[in-house]
Amino acid sequence: MNVLAILRDAWFFYSRHFGSIVRLCLPLILLESGTRLAVDHWLGKGALPGQELLVGMLFYPLYIGALILFIDARSRGHAPELRAVLARALPLWPALAVLTGLGTLLIMLGASLFVLPGIWVMVKIAFAEFLLVLRGLSPLAALKQSFILTRGHFLLVLGCVLSVLLPLWIVEAWLATALVADNAANALPRLLLDAVVGVLQLLPTVMLFRCFMLCSDTPAGDRGRT
Repeated sequence: MNVLAILRDAWFFYSRHFGSIVRLCLPLILLESGTRLAVDHWLGKGALPGQELLVGMLFYPLYIGALILFIDARSRGHAPELRAVLARALPLWPALAVLTGLGTLLIMLGASLFVLPGIWVMVKIAFAEFLLVLRGLSPLAALKQSFILTRGHFLLVLGCVLSVLLPLWIVEAWLATALVADNAANALPRLLLDAVVGVLQLLPTVMLFRCFMLCSDTPAGDRGRT
Protein backbone atom coordinates (compact mmCIF):
# COMPACT_ATOMS: atom_id res chain seq x y z
CA MET A 1 0.00 0.00 0.00
CA ASN A 2 1.26 3.50 -0.81
CA VAL A 3 1.09 6.79 1.09
CA LEU A 4 -1.97 8.05 -0.79
CA ALA A 5 -3.95 4.90 -0.01
CA ILE A 6 -3.03 5.12 3.68
CA LEU A 7 -3.94 8.81 3.76
CA ARG A 8 -7.29 8.03 2.11
CA ASP A 9 -8.07 5.34 4.69
CA ALA A 10 -6.99 7.60 7.55
CA TRP A 11 -9.11 10.49 6.31
CA PHE A 12 -12.09 8.16 5.89
CA PHE A 13 -11.82 7.09 9.53
CA TYR A 14 -11.05 10.58 10.85
CA SER A 15 -13.94 12.24 9.04
CA ARG A 16 -16.44 9.46 9.84
CA HIS A 17 -15.61 9.50 13.57
CA PHE A 18 -14.74 13.18 13.84
CA GLY A 19 -17.47 13.92 16.39
CA SER A 20 -16.36 11.13 18.72
CA ILE A 21 -12.70 12.08 18.35
CA VAL A 22 -13.47 15.70 19.23
CA ARG A 23 -15.54 14.73 22.29
CA LEU A 24 -12.80 12.36 23.40
CA CYS A 25 -9.77 14.59 22.94
CA LEU A 26 -10.77 18.26 22.72
CA PRO A 27 -11.52 18.78 26.44
CA LEU A 28 -8.01 17.59 27.32
CA ILE A 29 -6.48 19.65 24.50
CA LEU A 30 -8.20 22.78 25.84
CA LEU A 31 -7.14 21.92 29.39
CA GLU A 32 -3.57 21.52 28.18
CA SER A 33 -3.70 24.88 26.41
CA GLY A 34 -5.24 26.62 29.41
CA THR A 35 -2.61 25.17 31.72
CA ARG A 36 0.15 26.31 29.38
CA LEU A 37 -1.26 29.84 29.28
CA ALA A 38 -1.60 29.92 33.07
CA VAL A 39 1.98 28.71 33.58
CA ASP A 40 3.28 31.26 31.07
CA HIS A 41 1.33 34.00 32.86
CA TRP A 42 2.46 33.08 36.36
CA LEU A 43 6.08 32.13 35.66
CA GLY A 44 6.82 33.80 32.33
CA LYS A 45 7.28 31.97 29.05
CA GLY A 46 10.33 29.72 29.17
CA ALA A 47 10.95 30.39 32.87
CA LEU A 48 11.56 26.70 33.52
CA PRO A 49 13.74 24.35 31.46
CA GLY A 50 11.47 22.26 29.25
CA GLN A 51 8.39 24.13 30.45
CA GLU A 52 6.37 23.36 27.29
CA LEU A 53 7.39 19.71 27.41
CA LEU A 54 6.44 19.34 31.07
CA VAL A 55 2.94 20.73 30.47
CA GLY A 56 2.54 18.55 27.40
CA MET A 57 3.54 15.46 29.36
CA LEU A 58 0.62 16.05 31.72
CA PHE A 59 -2.13 15.95 29.10
CA TYR A 60 -0.84 14.65 25.75
CA PRO A 61 -0.37 11.06 26.98
CA LEU A 62 -3.98 10.96 28.20
CA TYR A 63 -5.68 12.00 24.99
CA ILE A 64 -3.28 10.27 22.63
CA GLY A 65 -3.58 7.03 24.60
CA ALA A 66 -7.35 7.33 24.55
CA LEU A 67 -7.33 8.05 20.82
CA ILE A 68 -5.20 4.98 20.08
CA LEU A 69 -7.52 2.78 22.14
CA PHE A 70 -10.54 4.27 20.36
CA ILE A 71 -9.05 3.72 16.89
CA ASP A 72 -8.12 0.15 17.77
CA ALA A 73 -11.60 -0.61 19.13
CA ARG A 74 -13.39 0.90 16.14
CA SER A 75 -11.08 -0.90 13.71
CA ARG A 76 -12.14 -4.14 15.37
CA GLY A 77 -15.79 -3.28 14.92
CA HIS A 78 -16.47 -2.31 18.54
CA ALA A 79 -18.19 0.89 19.64
CA PRO A 80 -16.83 1.66 23.13
CA GLU A 81 -18.20 4.39 25.36
CA LEU A 82 -15.86 7.36 25.46
CA ARG A 83 -15.79 7.33 29.26
CA ALA A 84 -14.66 3.71 29.17
CA VAL A 85 -11.91 4.57 26.69
CA LEU A 86 -10.64 7.36 28.96
CA ALA A 87 -10.77 5.03 31.95
CA ARG A 88 -8.60 2.51 30.09
CA ALA A 89 -6.18 5.23 29.02
CA LEU A 90 -5.66 6.63 32.50
CA PRO A 91 -3.46 3.77 33.85
CA LEU A 92 -1.27 4.13 30.73
CA TRP A 93 -0.46 7.76 31.54
CA PRO A 94 2.82 7.22 33.50
CA ALA A 95 4.39 5.03 30.82
CA LEU A 96 3.14 7.24 27.98
CA ALA A 97 4.44 10.35 29.76
CA VAL A 98 7.89 8.77 30.05
CA LEU A 99 7.73 7.73 26.39
CA THR A 100 6.68 11.25 25.36
CA GLY A 101 9.60 12.76 27.24
CA LEU A 102 12.14 10.27 25.87
CA GLY A 103 10.83 10.59 22.32
CA THR A 104 10.90 14.39 22.42
CA LEU A 105 14.44 14.41 23.79
CA LEU A 106 15.60 11.99 21.09
CA ILE A 107 14.07 14.14 18.35
CA MET A 108 15.57 17.30 19.86
CA LEU A 109 18.95 15.61 20.07
CA GLY A 110 18.74 14.57 16.43
CA ALA A 111 17.57 18.04 15.38
CA SER A 112 20.44 19.64 17.30
CA LEU A 113 22.86 17.73 15.10
CA PHE A 114 20.99 18.76 11.97
CA VAL A 115 17.41 18.74 10.70
CA LEU A 116 17.66 15.41 8.88
CA PRO A 117 18.75 13.35 11.94
CA GLY A 118 15.78 14.80 13.81
CA ILE A 119 13.40 13.70 11.05
CA TRP A 120 15.07 10.29 10.93
CA VAL A 121 14.51 9.81 14.67
CA MET A 122 10.89 11.00 14.38
CA VAL A 123 10.22 8.35 11.73
CA LYS A 124 12.03 5.57 13.59
CA ILE A 125 10.03 6.10 16.80
CA ALA A 126 6.71 6.68 15.01
CA PHE A 127 5.23 3.35 16.18
CA ALA A 128 6.38 3.53 19.82
CA GLU A 129 3.07 4.85 21.20
CA PHE A 130 1.09 2.09 19.49
CA LEU A 131 3.47 -0.57 20.77
CA LEU A 132 3.15 0.71 24.32
CA VAL A 133 -0.64 1.11 24.30
CA LEU A 134 -1.64 -1.92 22.25
CA ARG A 135 1.12 -4.41 23.08
CA GLY A 136 1.94 -3.38 26.63
CA LEU A 137 5.63 -2.71 26.04
CA SER A 138 7.63 -0.50 28.37
CA PRO A 139 8.75 2.92 27.04
CA LEU A 140 12.29 1.78 26.27
CA ALA A 141 11.11 -1.51 24.77
CA ALA A 142 8.55 0.36 22.64
CA LEU A 143 11.22 2.70 21.30
CA LYS A 144 13.51 -0.22 20.51
CA GLN A 145 10.74 -2.23 18.84
CA SER A 146 9.68 0.80 16.80
CA PHE A 147 13.20 1.09 15.43
CA ILE A 148 12.99 -2.56 14.41
CA LEU A 149 9.46 -2.39 13.02
CA THR A 150 10.17 0.60 10.80
CA ARG A 151 13.14 -1.17 9.23
CA GLY A 152 12.41 -1.57 5.54
CA HIS A 153 9.44 0.81 5.76
CA PHE A 154 11.30 4.07 6.34
CA LEU A 155 10.20 5.84 3.16
CA LEU A 156 6.59 4.75 3.62
CA VAL A 157 6.48 6.07 7.21
CA LEU A 158 8.35 9.22 6.20
CA GLY A 159 5.84 9.88 3.44
CA CYS A 160 2.94 9.34 5.86
CA VAL A 161 4.44 11.69 8.44
CA LEU A 162 5.40 14.51 6.08
CA SER A 163 2.27 14.34 3.93
CA VAL A 164 0.20 15.31 6.97
CA LEU A 165 2.57 17.24 9.23
CA LEU A 166 3.93 19.66 6.63
CA PRO A 167 0.46 21.05 5.73
CA LEU A 168 -0.39 21.17 9.45
CA TRP A 169 2.74 23.14 10.23
CA ILE A 170 1.84 25.62 7.49
CA VAL A 171 -1.74 25.92 8.78
CA GLU A 172 -0.49 26.37 12.34
CA ALA A 173 1.91 29.13 11.30
CA TRP A 174 -0.82 30.90 9.33
CA LEU A 175 -3.34 30.64 12.16
CA ALA A 176 -0.77 31.85 14.68
CA THR A 177 -0.18 34.93 12.56
CA ALA A 178 -3.85 35.56 11.86
CA LEU A 179 -5.27 34.94 15.34
CA VAL A 180 -2.52 35.69 17.80
CA ALA A 181 0.08 38.06 16.47
CA ASP A 182 -2.11 41.18 16.72
CA ASN A 183 -3.64 40.25 20.07
CA ALA A 184 -1.00 38.48 22.09
CA ALA A 185 -2.51 39.61 25.40
CA ASN A 186 -5.83 37.87 24.74
CA ALA A 187 -5.98 34.24 25.77
CA LEU A 188 -9.03 33.44 23.63
CA PRO A 189 -7.19 33.48 20.26
CA ARG A 190 -4.50 31.26 21.77
CA LEU A 191 -7.09 28.78 23.03
CA LEU A 192 -8.86 28.82 19.67
CA LEU A 193 -5.59 28.24 17.83
CA ASP A 194 -4.60 25.37 20.11
CA ALA A 195 -8.05 23.79 19.76
CA VAL A 196 -7.98 23.89 15.95
CA VAL A 197 -4.38 22.76 15.62
CA GLY A 198 -4.73 20.15 18.37
CA VAL A 199 -7.71 18.48 16.71
CA LEU A 200 -6.02 18.56 13.29
CA GLN A 201 -2.87 17.02 14.75
CA LEU A 202 -4.84 13.94 15.73
CA LEU A 203 -5.05 12.99 12.04
CA PRO A 204 -1.36 11.93 11.88
CA THR A 205 -2.03 9.48 14.73
CA VAL A 206 -4.90 7.94 12.76
CA MET A 207 -2.69 7.72 9.69
CA LEU A 208 0.24 6.21 11.58
CA PHE A 209 -2.07 3.64 13.15
CA ARG A 210 -3.01 2.45 9.68
CA CYS A 211 0.65 2.40 8.70
CA PHE A 212 1.53 0.57 11.93
CA MET A 213 -0.99 -2.17 11.22
CA LEU A 214 0.40 -2.62 7.71
CA CYS A 215 3.99 -2.80 8.94
CA SER A 216 3.31 -5.03 11.94
CA ASP A 217 2.72 -8.75 12.03
CA THR A 218 -1.05 -8.30 12.27
CA PRO A 219 -2.60 -9.01 8.86
CA ALA A 220 -4.00 -5.79 7.40
CA GLY A 221 -7.02 -7.68 6.15
CA ASP A 222 -8.14 -8.24 9.74
CA ARG A 223 -8.74 -4.52 10.16
CA GLY A 224 -11.53 -2.64 8.45
CA ARG A 225 -11.98 1.05 7.79
CA THR A 226 -14.89 1.40 10.18
